[in-house]
Amino acid sequence: MTTELRPGLLFDVDGTLFDTNYLHTLTWSRAFGDAHEWAPMNAIHRLVGMGSDQLVQELLGHESTAAVAARPKRYAELVDEAKPFPGAADLLRECHKNRLAVVIATSAVAEELDALLAKLDADDAIDATTTADDVEKSKPDPEVFLKALDAGGIDPRRALAVGDSIWDIRAARDAGVACIAVETGGYSEHELSEEGAIRVYRDVRELVNQFYTSPISMLL
Repeated sequence: MTTELRPGLLFDVDGTLFDTNYLHTLTWSRAFGDAHEWAPMNAIHRLVGMGSDQLVQELLGHESTAAVAARPKRYAELVDEAKPFPGAADLLRECHKNRLAVVIATSAVAEELDALLAKLDADDAIDATTTADDVEKSKPDPEVFLKALDAGGIDPRRALAVGDSIWDIRAARDAGVACIAVETGGYSEHELSEEGAIRVYRDVRELVNQFYTSPISMLL
């Protein structure tokens, strides 16, 4: 017996549902310092959204096991400051109310995601999660979105991703999924549109307010 695939959405977390991109920038800056490495914060910020497996090599031009090892401790120092964006939980619940599958698809590890989702308090609207623990390669590799489609039983022909960075857009495109973008991660509307986002919103609150005129409405 086969299960019928559903329409649904794949949600990035950092910079999309949570105001954490600059916390991750500071985290990596401190972790590099611990490892006696350096990269400018503006360069780090541009790569937030990638997993450790790609970000360090991209920034430094070489691996740094010391920086990767230091990152969790440095992030733990800042995670209490992480806050969901206004409208984040409302957006997930609006999707769930309209019988759309909701899957979290993030480059974060499961333990860190669990701490954020506890603050969001929208577990009733989330069908599945896919984290760095479930994949071999992080964004912009499409694996996290491909695994998320499977986890949520989502038909890729009736799926959308929601993200904040060019890495989300590239990963979604390579997974065969269109991407809606928000500007809250620090990328501009122009950059996100040029990369291929089908629509760009200021934040998830604006997307909630325009839910029934947004691309999401095509899935209903």
